[in-house]
Amino acid sequence: MENEATVSKHFIEQIIDKDLAEGVYDHVQTRFPPEPNGYLHIGHAKSILLNYGLSQEYGGKFNLRFDDTNPTKEKSEFVESIKEDVAWLGANWEDRLFFASNYFPIMYECAVKLIKKGKAFVCDLSADEIREYRGTLTEPGKNSPYRDRSVEENLQLFENMKNGMYEDGAKVLRAKIDMASSNINMRDPILYRVAHMTHHNTGDAWCIYPMYDFAHPIEDAVEHITHSICTLEFEDHRPLYDWVVRECEFPNPPKQIEFAKLYLRNVVTGKRYIKKLVEEGIVDGWDDPRLVSISGLRRRGYTPEAIKMFVDMCGVSKANSTADYAALEYCIREDLKLKRSRVMAVLNPLKLIIDNYPEDQIEYLDAPNNLENEELGSRKVPFGRELYIEQEDFMEVPPKKYFRLFPGNEVRLMNAYFVTCTDVVKDADGNVVEVHCTYDPETKSGSGFNGRKVKGTIHWVAAKTALEVTARLYENIIDEEKGVYNEDGSLNLNPNSLTTLTCFVEPSLAEAKPYESFQFVRNGYFCVDYKDSEPGKPVFNRIVSLKSSFKI
Repeated sequence: MENEATVSKHFIEQIIDKDLAEGVYDHVQTRFPPEPNGYLHIGHAKSILLNYGLSQEYGGKFNLRFDDTNPTKEKSEFVESIKEDVAWLGANWEDRLFFASNYFPIMYECAVKLIKKGKAFVCDLSADEIREYRGTLTEPGKNSPYRDRSVEENLQLFENMKNGMYEDGAKVLRAKIDMASSNINMRDPILYRVAHMTHHNTGDAWCIYPMYDFAHPIEDAVEHITHSICTLEFEDHRPLYDWVVRECEFPNPPKQIEFAKLYLRNVVTGKRYIKKLVEEGIVDGWDDPRLVSISGLRRRGYTPEAIKMFVDMCGVSKANSTADYAALEYCIREDLKLKRSRVMAVLNPLKLIIDNYPEDQIEYLDAPNNLENEELGSRKVPFGRELYIEQEDFMEVPPKKYFRLFPGNEVRLMNAYFVTCTDVVKDADGNVVEVHCTYDPETKSGSGFNGRKVKGTIHWVAAKTALEVTARLYENIIDEEKGVYNEDGSLNLNPNSLTTLTCFVEPSLAEAKPYESFQFVRNGYFCVDYKDSEPGKPVFNRIVSLKSSFKI
């Protein structure tokens, strides 16, 4: 009898299995609830894929809900970018798109219910006074002098707040729980504050707005979410989450479960820091390819499949850990290596002239698109007397074991002929500007090279037909040797995070479309930039180099 394969489930799946088996819930419903106050990053991808993946695994439903309860930071621009990112990652919310702001009337009624139950009160203390009264981790807080207002007075004051009778910060609605609680989150937390601001969704209909810890559990309960999955920093907030859904008397309330965030070493993910980089013009918007925002990764050329592979590799646990960016690079290489055509592009060009090749002749040579995947077929590549090669593929005085081009040495031009270096031309400063060679017509690619062998193979582009393009090479925007932050809290920026080159590629790439990607032989994977490319003039962003130091 064959042994059945053991399926290893992470702790959230185990909790869900137990809840279903015990009849706590008869279905599974999850959500991704971003606040629309910035663009999403790689850490959010983990939450999106986890929540959506669980809904699919258990045949349940998945909601995309905007937690838009703070009009001071939220914009419609962020709403649209988030929708695009979530869809691109493959999380299909179908018709289940919701806004927390649409529940403002329900939240208001919940607040009124708490006041009537003697569980909430209007407080006149200032923000500083509330902080002072809250106490510390080792000392209990003390009750607000307004804590014992009557239900009738609290109802009237709260209605006055809603009707715009008070200035911002003049009054707040607070839960009445326990100022001596060991959990500071339970020390009469603020539920509502006055904020005379226009909201992106509700306009000027409201001048009071609920706090996240009050709004979020209500949103989950209204949408019949079963498992409210969030990151570890909300673990201490769970007692308040449970208090809200219990005291507001929601039937079959959701269960909050916390998991570890996805951290990348020496990478900026904080919205505050990214916003600063954008506003100071250090990066080209929230989708700059040097950022690990989802839109930045997409613009750079990362795929949803690679990001999912990376998230799966990192796993789901309760313990915080940090992953190397090299692991993410490994995943994109693995995803692209059999999918993309391999073309020739010269990033740092040096002119090579084949003196014995017919001067005006252009011939078209066969080149396979991907040696590891024959299904991608082949293409014709123009070849002529004058070529461009990489500067690093020629050395006038080479070290030992240098098998590329140098005076007197013979190499193979990829998909073409063997050539032997015969001479060089230098400029006034002594720099080599031309390499002269002769070729052997009997060594055409596919001919068996007339029984001859060489140790070096280099790529090239025919000068007469080459397409001149811009290529951008990226490094980490952070100077990794110095760490992420300076002593004053500012970012340690890498001055070499972006290198822009004018280079030459095969002419067929003139038709490359935005987001289309290729492997440039020996130089890495490149993607056509959607923002700066023009018809016939693509701009290429390097996704990742071919070399990897990551070991799986």
